[in-house]
Amino acid sequence: MRSSAKNISLTPVDDLFSTEESRSNTNRERVVELPLSELHPFRNHPFKVVDDEKMQDTAQSIREHGVLVPAIVRPREEGGYEIVAGHRRHFASQIAGLDTMPAIVRDLDDDAATIIMVDSNLQRETLLPSERAWAYKMKLDAMKRQGKRTDLTCGQVGHKSEKSVMRVADEAGESVKQVQRFIRLTELIPPLLDMVDERKIGFNPAVELSYLKPEEQVQLLDAMESEQTTPSLSQAQRLKKFSQEGHLSIDVMRAIMSEEKKTDLDRITLTGEKVNKYFPRSYTPQQKEQVILKLLEGWYNRRQHSQER
Repeated sequence: MRSSAKNISLTPVDDLFSTEESRSNTNRERVVELPLSELHPFRNHPFKVVDDEKMQDTAQSIREHGVLVPAIVRPREEGGYEIVAGHRRHFASQIAGLDTMPAIVRDLDDDAATIIMVDSNLQRETLLPSERAWAYKMKLDAMKRQGKRTDLTCGQVGHKSEKSVMRVADEAGESVKQVQRFIRLTELIPPLLDMVDERKIGFNPAVELSYLKPEEQVQLLDAMESEQTTPSLSQAQRLKKFSQEGHLSIDVMRAIMSEEKKTDLDRITLTGEKVNKYFPRSYTPQQKEQVILKLLEGWYNRRQHSQER
């Protein structure tokens, strides 16, 4: 399969996402043109590649200027190449109607490839919580395995593991605690993790829910469905506490989820149907709001004046 690779440049490429080891090998690397059909996604790639507006913009840029930054790929035993960095460019090239794209072929082991794959995608401006969670976990696991291969004692391995978490956090611009909290999200069952991505469940409550057993999380979905609500932070913390004590049942979940949240108690809803009859049709929502606030202010001042008598 690799015979179809065509050299298009003999100039060494300094890739931004290279490791120290791979940078030392750039003088032996060449950019080659590879058929899109021979490029395959990275196994368990945690980043979503979707046909959205940004992808269409990338495809249009590729139509006009080509792929400016080569992908990084590695040979597959079964033939073709596995994409390490460049999944979005690969997809955009397909949309743009290209048959080939430039790539750098590297011989990488699984852990080195995983670290490059994660680092190349963490540079993106917007990432879903699930993408960041799985990326941190995959990189940390890869770095721990690399540490185990070089350390000599159990104590050294533990020390290396702590350094690995610190390095992941430092390179991501996060605190160690925040990286660990993101990694906790990978303990959520897929439907709950999807709800975090969709902002139906907040990040902090989600971290607490990640401590529930998988079967408890499945039951929680039923409780949420029956009560038509999602857990607040305090509710998630109590669910976690009941679980750790071995007392979390579907009835307990429904009881907790049926509680009125403080935000619900403080919320006042004024629909157009309720107030429109009091205003001329020409009034905008902003004008209606100003009138309502002015009337409330007058009512408040009258009450204050009457209480002072």
